[in-house]
Amino acid sequence: MLNRRNFLKNLGLTGSLLTVPAAIVNANPFSKRGRIDLSLINLKGKVSANGKGLAGIAVTDGINITQTDKNGNYQLTSNPTAEFVYISVPRGYEIPSENGIASFYKKIDKNKVVQTNDFQLTALTVDDTNHNFVVWADTQMRSKADCELLKTQSVPDLQALVQSYPKGTPFHGIGCGDLVWDKFELFKDYKEAIQMCGIPFYNVIGNHDMDIEARTDDLSANTFKDQFGPTYYSFNRGELHYIVLDDVFYIGAAKRYIGYLTENQLQWLEQDLATVKPGSTIILSLHIPTFTGAARRANKDEVLGGTVSNREKLYKMLSGFKVHIMSGHTHFNDNWEEGDIMEHNHGTVCGAWWTGPICGDGTPSGYGVYEVTGSDIKWHYKSTGLPKEKQLRIYSKGRLKDAPEEISANVWNYDHRWKVEWFEDGIAKGDMEHRTALDPWAIELYEGPQLPKKHKFVEPTLNDHMFFAKPSTDAKKIKVKATDRFGNVFEEEISM
Repeated sequence: MLNRRNFLKNLGLTGSLLTVPAAIVNANPFSKRGRIDLSLINLKGKVSANGKGLAGIAVTDGINITQTDKNGNYQLTSNPTAEFVYISVPRGYEIPSENGIASFYKKIDKNKVVQTNDFQLTALTVDDTNHNFVVWADTQMRSKADCELLKTQSVPDLQALVQSYPKGTPFHGIGCGDLVWDKFELFKDYKEAIQMCGIPFYNVIGNHDMDIEARTDDLSANTFKDQFGPTYYSFNRGELHYIVLDDVFYIGAAKRYIGYLTENQLQWLEQDLATVKPGSTIILSLHIPTFTGAARRANKDEVLGGTVSNREKLYKMLSGFKVHIMSGHTHFNDNWEEGDIMEHNHGTVCGAWWTGPICGDGTPSGYGVYEVTGSDIKWHYKSTGLPKEKQLRIYSKGRLKDAPEEISANVWNYDHRWKVEWFEDGIAKGDMEHRTALDPWAIELYEGPQLPKKHKFVEPTLNDHMFFAKPSTDAKKIKVKATDRFGNVFEEEISM
């Protein structure tokens, strides 16, 4: 295996600016208006804990990555196009945070040719090899009333979840984008909600967190950066390496965007992955899913704003690692797996935009919960206000008008390794039939131009987690038994 430091040096990660000819750097511009300043800035500092420097910590300006020396010192040649200098928090240390928001970065002063930024870390008092995290997708508040629902329903649910684990269990959250719904004044309420949760949150930019008055993608994240810092970065906890990316590419017209990863991020990612041991487990979070089954279900072409156009390039870069992708954006729950990559596209905290208790696919408002043991991960979907054991919903015969003779069940966090069986009056009847379908309750709540009253654009959406069975005419009781990939069994019954 290549020596890591030599490999980083060969990639130009030890502090050198990407080579720019001196003639270009020093050239007199035709006009000062709009000039890009490529003068050099020398970033330096120290990463330490309890007064002792920490070696091998990745430090970046979002362009290049360097690592601290044996005394914890770093130097990085940058330029005024960079906005932050920040670290990849190592395992075994607390996530630095301010009122619950991860604070792992310092803003670069573009007027100082030489500047020092030190980072102080605090060692954890417990081993973080085993730890938990949650993924909150699409809190997406548009009004103070929405914010109140977040604070009075979602926050207490997460507080109770954290308290249900042994005291001191390392926990963190990932806000998976669309933290608000274009109303930037509500970032304040989002932050207040996070602070109430009592665990540190890293945050992802979503399409509703962008400055839609910007003329290009480059400036569309200015407000988000003022609130939460860099839009792409990494950190470590236990044996896992976490990466956050910005895959919402604004095309310069109001509310128009595509799912796309820029070259700036990918060249940074290439360097970041060079610091990670091959075969490691990676948690990669972004807002727009890299891929879903939505186009297949609707028998339509993929929507450019619905998935990541250059995802295959990303997958190729992640080859050799075990990867779990965390995404939001769709307001439905969808899991897919191929080789060493699995994507969890989460149902939302806001459900169908705070209009009712479920998303358009019937998934309850809620969030993903992930339990990490070493490099292994187990997970479940936590429905807001419901016990963790609630993992499916049964509908009586004929509730879905397209299946008048069948009972149906929605197993919202289903993936291909689940098993869904049914029993009629205590007699095992085998596996239920798995079909793409609409959720009956979602149809009742959201279908048609007049529903729901709050946001009439909401409609029921096809999903891949509906199951069907045809009971006998004299059946009295039906039970559905769903077993997840970890052997956990969930059961629901209905009387006929």
